[in-house]
Amino acid sequence: MYRTEHFILPDLFAVCPLVGDVNPHYKEAGAESADWINSYNVFTDRKKAFFMQGCNELLVAHTYPYAGYEQFRTCCDFVNLLFVVDEVSDEQNGNDARATGQIYLNTMRDPDFDDGSTLCKITKDFRERFMSSAGPNAARRFLVHCADYIECVSREAELREQDEVLDLPSFIDLRRENSAIRLCFGLFEYALGLDLPQEVFDNPTFMEAYWAAADMVCWANDVYSYDMEQSKGLEGNNIVTVLMKEKSLDLQGASDYVGSYFKVLMDSYLDARKRLPSWGPEIDAGVARYLDATAHWVRGNLDWSFETQRYFGARFLEVKETGIVHLTPRFPDDLMVDSGSESE
Repeated sequence: MYRTEHFILPDLFAVCPLVGDVNPHYKEAGAESADWINSYNVFTDRKKAFFMQGCNELLVAHTYPYAGYEQFRTCCDFVNLLFVVDEVSDEQNGNDARATGQIYLNTMRDPDFDDGSTLCKITKDFRERFMSSAGPNAARRFLVHCADYIECVSREAELREQDEVLDLPSFIDLRRENSAIRLCFGLFEYALGLDLPQEVFDNPTFMEAYWAAADMVCWANDVYSYDMEQSKGLEGNNIVTVLMKEKSLDLQGASDYVGSYFKVLMDSYLDARKRLPSWGPEIDAGVARYLDATAHWVRGNLDWSFETQRYFGARFLEVKETGIVHLTPRFPDDLMVDSGSESE
C-alpha cells in the first residue's frame, strides 16, 4: 500500500495574532526544576535523552511568561511531572495506566498518602509547592481536573490496547482531558495570585473562550506531534488520524483541515473575549488576566514547538522554515518496549 513520505504543516502563525513572550526566570528556575526531576532517576538513558530534547522548562517559559520565580519553578515541576505520567502510561495497557494514574491522583488528593513509589514522591513535592498558595476555588477545580485527566489517560490506553480510533466529537472530549491542557490552565490562578469564583467558569461565554484556547493548543500539538507519534505507533490518539478516518482525508488533507479549523477556533476565541459579561471591577480584572494567560499558552505552544527537537528532531529549524515534515520510519517493536519510566 502506498505510504505518504511527507506532508506540509498548516501555517498556524499566520492566523495567530497573539503575541508571545519568555519568562525571565527561565534559565535559573528551569535548571532547578530539571535537576529536581532528574534526581529521581526515572528514565533510562534513551528516555532521558528524549526528555532533555523536549525542553519542558522552555515550554513553561513561553506559556507562563508572567509568573514569578517560585510560581514559574512550580509550573516547571508540574510539566515535568506530567511528562513522567504521560511517558509511563503511553507504554501501559488500560489497567496498568489506571493504576499509575491512581498513584498520582491519590497523592494529589491526600497529603498523607504514600505508597513508597517514585511517582508518589515526585507528586508530593509538587503538591506541597502548589497547595501552599493556591486559593481554595482554584485548588478544588485543579483536583477535579486531575481526576478527569487520569480517567481519560486510562481511557486512551484502553483504546490503544483495542486499536480503536474514536469518532471526532468523542475524540475532542477525550483530548481536552488527556492532553492535560485543563491542568495547565489550572495553574493560571496559582501563578497569577487569583482565586476566581466558580460563577466565572459556569458562564458560557467565558467557557467559549476557554474551550477555543484549549482546543487550539490540542489541535496544534497533534499536527506538530503526528510524525513523532506515528513513528512510535501512538498515532491513534491524534486529531490527524481521527480526521483521516472520519472525513476520508489523506494526511495532507487532514493537516490542511487542522489549519482551517484553527482559524475558526481563533475567531471564536477573540469574539468570545469581546462578549464577556461583567462580574464587577475586581473579578473582571482577574478574568482578563486569566484569559491573557490562555493567549500566552496558545502562542507559547506554537513558538516552543519549533525551538526544540521534541517533535521534528534535529531538523526543527528546517521544518519551521519550509513546513515540510518527512515521516520517520516506525520504530521496531523491541525499541518501543524499552521504557525507563517506572512508578516504582
